Amino acid sequence: MTAAPDPATPVSDAALLVAFANGDGQAATDLAARLLPRVLAQATRMLSDHAEAEDVAQDAMMRLWKIAPDWRQGEAQVSTWMYRVVANLCTDRLRKRRGAMSLDQVAEPVDGTPSVTTRMQTDLRMRALSDALARLPDRQAQAVALRHLEGLSNPEIAQIMDISVRSVESLTARGKRALADIMAGRKAELGYDDD
Repeated sequence: MTAAPDPATPVSDAALLVAFANGDGQAATDLAARLLPRVLAQATRMLSDHAEAEDVAQDAMMRLWKIAPDWRQGEAQVSTWMYRVVANLCTDRLRKRRGAMSLDQVAEPVDGTPSVTTRMQTDLRMRALSDALARLPDRQAQAVALRHLEGLSNPEIAQIMDISVRSVESLTARGKRALADIMAGRKAELGYDDD
């Protein structure tokens, strides 16, 4: 008599793949949920194109389902096999995209994510600006925020605030001067140079 599998023990990728090959649709769903996020992330990093990465991820999953009946447990990990397939598919696409240029010649993608320090400084500056805006008269604060934070034109602001363009210009000018006075003593704290 064999014991039922322990529900606390996670089922391996290989076991799920074999179960799928034997007709278990839920195993395919579980395995796809486990592998697809990693596969998509890898393809996106390599290709820097989310739509193309989705195509690669779908192609890789189709290849996995195709080889499922022939999968030999213990020879390789499913995730390792998938990473290799995705890398090969991405390399093929990059070669086509760049006209047979080797992958070694392709520059690493630039990470456009700001550093933690930069994000913290930006958050500090935004809090300081928000606090300073709160100290202005309401109409000045609204005009300055619409112009300099939302990027609206003076005629657009005039329409929103139901005032003349000249009044908008006056409110933003006075608001900017007041903000400069409020923020003057905080330049060093907020990381602004006096240059």
